[in-house]
Amino acid sequence: MPSQPSALAPFRHADFRLLWTATLISNFGGLVQQVGAAWMMTQLTDNTTLIALVAASNTLPIMLLALMSGALADMFDRKTLLLTAQILMAVVSALLALAAWQDWLTPWSLLAFTFLIGSGQALYNPPWQASMGDLVPREDLPAAVTLNSVGFNLMRSVGPAAGGLIVAGFGAAAAFAVNAFSYIPLLGALFRWKPPARQVTHGREPFVGAVGAGLRYVALSPNLMRVIGRAAMFGFGAVSVLALLPLVAKAHPIGGSTLFGGLLGCFGLGAISGALLNPRIRARMDNEHVIRLAFAGFAGATLLLGLTDSVWLHALAMLPAGASWVLALSLFNVTVQLSTPRWVVARALALYQTATFGGMAAGSWVWGVVAGAYGIGTAFVAAGGILILGLIVGLRFQAPEFGGTDLDPAGRFREPALALDLRGRSGPIKVMIDYQIAQRDVPAFLHLMQQRRVIRLRDGARGWRLLRDLEHPEIWSESYHIATWDDYVRHNLRRTKTDAEVTVALRALHRGDSDPLVHRMIERHTVSPSDDVPLVGKIEVP
Repeated sequence: MPSQPSALAPFRHADFRLLWTATLISNFGGLVQQVGAAWMMTQLTDNTTLIALVAASNTLPIMLLALMSGALADMFDRKTLLLTAQILMAVVSALLALAAWQDWLTPWSLLAFTFLIGSGQALYNPPWQASMGDLVPREDLPAAVTLNSVGFNLMRSVGPAAGGLIVAGFGAAAAFAVNAFSYIPLLGALFRWKPPARQVTHGREPFVGAVGAGLRYVALSPNLMRVIGRAAMFGFGAVSVLALLPLVAKAHPIGGSTLFGGLLGCFGLGAISGALLNPRIRARMDNEHVIRLAFAGFAGATLLLGLTDSVWLHALAMLPAGASWVLALSLFNVTVQLSTPRWVVARALALYQTATFGGMAAGSWVWGVVAGAYGIGTAFVAAGGILILGLIVGLRFQAPEFGGTDLDPAGRFREPALALDLRGRSGPIKVMIDYQIAQRDVPAFLHLMQQRRVIRLRDGARGWRLLRDLEHPEIWSESYHIATWDDYVRHNLRRTKTDAEVTVALRALHRGDSDPLVHRMIERHTVSPSDDVPLVGKIEVP
């Protein structure tokens, strides 16, 4: 049995080390800023919904914008997108610090600033997560994702506590200024990073088409849908802690920004513990049982927060909450990355983040409303119930294991030489593939064609059909449409090595003297010669 890669293996790669270290500093500033924003809102208003919406204003943009960012990350240079997002967040953070220093902030303007910072994060996250495959080899990818969680939660263990001290000693404006300066190291690291050049073998996919392709791929991938659905449930229930913790700290007789930061620090310590235990837990449990453990651990923490008033019990509850947070979200992230081919990985990660942070945004609002109407304790108990429900859902819709499929490109497609001089945007293209199948092989053929249909549609085909010749029943024809010739080329380049196994099996059933016959045709809905593009060579018309 091959040895498992070291949890620290990604540090062997210089680019990963540099960006990971710079990200630590940026995460520290971001967590200090979140403490400052959450605490400032409690000073600007007593409205529980507005206080809870500070967490939502950070997560809602990710729900709204992540898919578009994922499409851009699969289409354009990821380094450029990362730099753009970082510059946007740095500028907005500096303006927020200035507004707080001048006492210009209102509850709604504070939410607007945090929303803009969240928008920058929404633009940053998909290309950053997708870049893990550019920074480390595939075998180190799970460790790299876990180390990202370790880095974030290492800062979570000190950032909120430091944020509480900064706010208590110097005010929220100082916390916002710390965040603005924290972007500088990461900007420098990104400018120095030289990612591998991405090969472009055909025209760039249109933006709207790229978004649709990402949605289609995930919708036709049951394993991804299960992961995304569970992630949304976890985010909806678990965000109750982050959304309502300022109210817990403020309500306590010895409460204040220092207590708030200290409780978040306990959450961070729990998260680091969870990250350190993650390899051992994953070695002893399959993915589904790790997720159930995370749901159960976080549910227990919310119930303890809702049913007790002790500061020490609240601090204790934050430890399993932090550990469960890392166990669940890092596993969801790795599963999406290792269950998705590289051509669509940023869009799949974006949809995962959309679901997770969408659940968090909705949960922040819901738990704020429940806390305002029925009390903080009731909100925590209700959130615990949602998390227990998420555990039960796993009994029916279990999370997949990863590593059973080879998602590297098959690399077998060669663009055919055409007699018609097509442009890349020419279309629509109709494709028909003729098979000769013996009657005894029809059941196996139909089973393979069920898999082929999903592969075709997932990779961009439309109107897939399977036809049988009435006069020659041994002849079967697979047909589908593709919008343009460029889309046809992309469709074939997307085929993975696992997908290619279906093609090999179909050819083994084919009884013809040669390979199945492929017809590639361009549709014409008029009879005017001017509708067509020039032919290669000269064709004489009698």
